[in-house]
Amino acid sequence: MKVRVLYFAAVRELVGRDEETLELPAHITTVGALAAHLEQTHEPLAGRLASVRFARNEEFARSGDALADGDDVAVIPPVAGG
Repeated sequence: MKVRVLYFAAVRELVGRDEETLELPAHITTVGALAAHLEQTHEPLAGRLASVRFARNEEFARSGDALADGDDVAVIPPVAGG
């Protein structure tokens, strides 16, 4: 399955890119599994994705939400306002 991952704000800075298209291993079928995969494949993200929000196809997603081929997944860190 292929998904496009969009990185925002501090996560974008850690990864060093705005987006990437990933061919996922067969066992990665949920948003939570994708998060774990991203922490393993991008060392700067290790241990840092617990507080981020994920959106799948422009709707906020939960860890257990299923992924489908062609999904866009946004990784959105918390922001402070003022």
